[in-house]
Amino acid sequence: MSVSKTMLPNPFDLSDSEIIEKVYVCHTYDDEVFDNEPLFNAVSNVIKLSSRIVGATLRIDEPNGFIAKPITLSSFKPEFSKLKLMSCQMMTQAWGMENVHQTTLRILQQVRAFSWDAKALIALAAFALEYGNFWNLQQATDPVGNSLKLLNQIQHRQLQVSELHQTVKLVMKAAEIMERWRALSADENYETEDVPALSDALHLIPLLVYWILATLVACNTNLHTLSNYPLAEFRAKLSPALEDFKLQLEKCEYQKAIVEDYRRRKLNIKKPKDIVDFLKLLINQNGSQNAKIHDGNAKRIVNVEVFKDKFVLLFISGLNRIEDEIRLLNSIYERLVEDPNDKSGFKKEEFKILWIPIENKWGDAKREFFNTLKSEIKWYVVDYVEPLPGIKIIEEDLKFRGNPILPVVKPQGFLLNDDALDIIFEWGIHAFPFRKSDGYLLAQKWKWFWDEVKKTNLHGIQVKGDRYIFIYGGSEKWTREFAMAVDKIKKHETIKRADAIIEYHHLGKDDPKIVPRFWIGIEGKRQKKHSDKLDCEIQEIAKSLLCLKQDTQGWAILSKGSNVRILGHGQPMYQTVADFEKWKDRVLVKEGFDIAFQEYYDTKRDLPAPQPCEFNTSDVLATITCPNASCGRVMEVTSVNYKCCHGDVAHHGLQSRPTTPGLVPATPEL
Repeated sequence: MSVSKTMLPNPFDLSDSEIIEKVYVCHTYDDEVFDNEPLFNAVSNVIKLSSRIVGATLRIDEPNGFIAKPITLSSFKPEFSKLKLMSCQMMTQAWGMENVHQTTLRILQQVRAFSWDAKALIALAAFALEYGNFWNLQQATDPVGNSLKLLNQIQHRQLQVSELHQTVKLVMKAAEIMERWRALSADENYETEDVPALSDALHLIPLLVYWILATLVACNTNLHTLSNYPLAEFRAKLSPALEDFKLQLEKCEYQKAIVEDYRRRKLNIKKPKDIVDFLKLLINQNGSQNAKIHDGNAKRIVNVEVFKDKFVLLFISGLNRIEDEIRLLNSIYERLVEDPNDKSGFKKEEFKILWIPIENKWGDAKREFFNTLKSEIKWYVVDYVEPLPGIKIIEEDLKFRGNPILPVVKPQGFLLNDDALDIIFEWGIHAFPFRKSDGYLLAQKWKWFWDEVKKTNLHGIQVKGDRYIFIYGGSEKWTREFAMAVDKIKKHETIKRADAIIEYHHLGKDDPKIVPRFWIGIEGKRQKKHSDKLDCEIQEIAKSLLCLKQDTQGWAILSKGSNVRILGHGQPMYQTVADFEKWKDRVLVKEGFDIAFQEYYDTKRDLPAPQPCEFNTSDVLATITCPNASCGRVMEVTSVNYKCCHGDVAHHGLQSRPTTPGLVPATPEL
């Protein structure tokens, strides 16, 4: 039963979504095996070589760069009967836009099991049978050719050659674009997760395939002068569908290039040539587009080669809430420059700091804020890169999750430390050269001390690198006033703006018996004999702590996490906290509350001193041989007495203060 003409829709009256819906009805799974390349080469030869003949007929120049693709006839056998039948269907349907639509859907039904690109290519091949025959016979001069020309009425067809030529070229262009998409989508090295535009392109193909087939139907009918369809209207539909698909294909190819670039970087980051190669993999675009690096000290742009043979502290962060980190790294930069001597086999002058800023979207406001931050930096900064080429490497291999990190990279391009930020926040330049082992050794130097402190019950105070802790003791009046002054600082607006957490602990407040136990523990550490460097440093610390005990007013210790910064006597420590209004602004300028505190404390160290430290013991401390040559027996040393002048103790940032000028330590009495 035939469908009446009035029931068939005019495709030019249908919306894109209505056409796509009808096309999808004519499509099943792409399970038909199809070898595109030989057929595409054959069709391309026919269409493009025919275009040269058309160009000569119309006296227009056609591109001469086309070289016919080689065709192996023995290995490729297109189904001629099906192609011929399809071609006949194109040209034998009755005139009318509704019939073009019906014939297009009929052809789609016949190729329903083929992929989208194969549908279009098969239809184009069916058209190329007639199109190639027509133009090949049109230029024939031999008897057989002339006879075939007569039988096909080549000379009597009234064609709008220019319109047909433009339209066929557009269809061929669409076929080439679809062939690019086929090759890309068939590449098993890429999934839609890698190239999401592939999925988006798939949604555009049904509409494009429909207008390719509908245009071919109109062209084939016009070629045989059985109708005179306005081909410009078909081009007006095909052209935007093709442009949309082409743009999507370009997205696919761009995303594919990004994936290939990522895979290359991912492979090379495992075996970089050196630190320069490592950094290039993170910040340089492909080709010769090198990232700009700002030298904050010299205020000029430098090349990444400036890091050759250097250790790099690689600061990676966003822009928000990094003022503390910038102040800290400014301080580290100054310490590296002012003291470039060797330490543990490392030269400080070989360590450089580089900031890679990371933002999802750079706008004018972000760039202005970035420039403000950059103006405060004395080290190196990568000017914002959009998009940052190595962002996935930074996220996956350097484990950047949005919070600032500070990997330390060796000159060979391998990590010395995957994130040194925590140990630098806690230990500062003393953690140089910023290996995890350096932080561990520093923590071990103070572990015994914190073990003794924790025995006194810290009442929930956490010894962490982001907290400042006062531990204090002394006379009732002094400890009360000191606690009130510290509590006032803790609640101060400046401290809140600096995001500083301050805790304080009065040693023995709840249980006075804890105090002598604490000092006995310190004294026991002092009396032990040690040989290695770490143990000798621990003895010096114990000696400095025992000096504090002699202060009749009081004493206080300030630490940043486990890092004890100041061992202070009563009066200068109290005066420093009491004068907070005088030095509060330094907290927001310096790299930490402890640094600002110590600067002011140093100005108060000459306040009236306590009595000199005295220390006596009757324990057996050592054995010596009697100096009398006629005796030679072993003698026990059972007493030692010394007095401390509270001279400067330069040990890991610890500060004591002098007493009466000219007083020197007494010689131990044996």
